[in-house]
Amino acid sequence: MIELRHLTKSYGKGTHITTALNELDLSVEKGEIFGVIGHSGAGKSTLIRCINLLERPTSGEVWVDGVNLTALNTKALQTERRKIGMIFQHFNLLSSATVYDNIAFPLRLIHTSKSSIEKKVNELLALVGLQDHSDKYPAQLSGGQKQRVGIARALASEPEVLLCDEATSALDPQTTDSILKLLLDINKRFNLTIVLITHEMHVIQSICDRVAVIHQGGIVEQGAVTDVFLKPKHVVTRDFIRGESDNSELFKQAMSGDYPLKSQVLKITYLGGKTYESILSKTVRETGVDFAILQGTISTIKDTPYGQLVVRFEGDPEDIVVTKDRLIQQGLEVEVMG
Repeated sequence: MIELRHLTKSYGKGTHITTALNELDLSVEKGEIFGVIGHSGAGKSTLIRCINLLERPTSGEVWVDGVNLTALNTKALQTERRKIGMIFQHFNLLSSATVYDNIAFPLRLIHTSKSSIEKKVNELLALVGLQDHSDKYPAQLSGGQKQRVGIARALASEPEVLLCDEATSALDPQTTDSILKLLLDINKRFNLTIVLITHEMHVIQSICDRVAVIHQGGIVEQGAVTDVFLKPKHVVTRDFIRGESDNSELFKQAMSGDYPLKSQVLKITYLGGKTYESILSKTVRETGVDFAILQGTISTIKDTPYGQLVVRFEGDPEDIVVTKDRLIQQGLEVEVMG
């Protein structure tokens, strides 16, 4: 659906050139929710604005639904942009227009009939839960309501792609969750391809199918969210995951204890239905190994439950090896930590 080929974006001239994106390649499949995560200055906003050519790349190509946007003239690009909706961190609503008129704005630009506008706007108001707010102005709305208006406006032209530029970073956690649920519902209902950028791992974990980690203008890691989140390879990715639930000091204290020589610390990862099975307790009963839990969590990645335990096994070294092997045979990921 979306393909970025050798995308480069630079600013400035001569010796004062800053490269925001450097030979970046990325593919997004139709109907998926694809997340891009990175720290401030990594190139996230430049990347998403290059997809609809609000920022024109210095070099490289942007393909959307089989069309090379970078090869189009101005008129043809305007037509193709109607397939791409966008919502923004700070909403970008017309302050002097009502909720109704903000949503109707893109339809009036393409000279849609009044009756068609009324039908479409009322449908979108119902979709985002703002039926009773159509005559209000942005200043009368909460942050979450403003973003719902932004989403409705972005959907007015029935796009095939929705770009989300830090769409939840200005919202409180509860409102963020409600907006993410709305985006997930829209994705499922319309098979809409969604690309969102964020610096919050929680956002990626909640609704994305795949994720790319951007650092210094390039993609350093990408894949299914379950793989990237549970088995991060790059230091930047690990940094984001630690920041999501940073109890590293508690873990260091647990690891620094005076333990028996015949012990080993392992990280055990459960995925899917195995998260709720008593695999560990049954296995250690069979092998005779004792264990202590040093750290643990159970959560979900989109619709997939997962669990991670850091445990210290104590007992005969051979029995510990057998225990580890049996856990792996039952479909768990096991990593030796110490």
